[in-house]
Amino acid sequence: MGTQITDENLERGICFLSADPEAEHHELALAQAKEPAQKTHNVQQVSFKVQSLDDVRAFYHRLQQEGMRIDRTVTHGIACSVYFYDPEDNRVELYYTTPYQVRQPLGQAIDLEQSNAELLAFAQLLRSDHGTATRGAVACWVRGRLLTTHGDWGLSRLHRSWDWIGSTYGVQP
Repeated sequence: MGTQITDENLERGICFLSADPEAEHHELALAQAKEPAQKTHNVQQVSFKVQSLDDVRAFYHRLQQEGMRIDRTVTHGIACSVYFYDPEDNRVELYYTTPYQVRQPLGQAIDLEQSNAELLAFAQLLRSDHGTATRGAVACWVRGRLLTTHGDWGLSRLHRSWDWIGSTYGVQP
């Protein structure tokens, strides 16, 4: 897939991947399903970067106006995000990257009605040393779960979600 593991938490069963780790902490996060009945078992989310916090806020308001199911608004320290579900029930993140390095996974709820300065100040409070990911076991788990067990199924769901987001909101993964 051309990505590298940038962070992981084996106890929580989550792995973060990026095509360009120096520029983006992750574009894809893979996690174990929390409940057996969960529809999506391998792709935790698809993430799309926007240019500013104002863009995150504008997308959030547009999603609300269009009646989309919003999961949460959150800062990871490294980003401020809105998570929602697309029409096929795939979880999608629209995010703005902050200048801060914070080990993942981490998420704190935010109110997107706060000012940009308030949101960035809160994200900065979460700053800590940025760890490096171990690659061995998780890389095998990722390849095994997404590609071997389900063949092209996981990747085809990703591509459908990307196509829908791109055509609807004019953003690209």
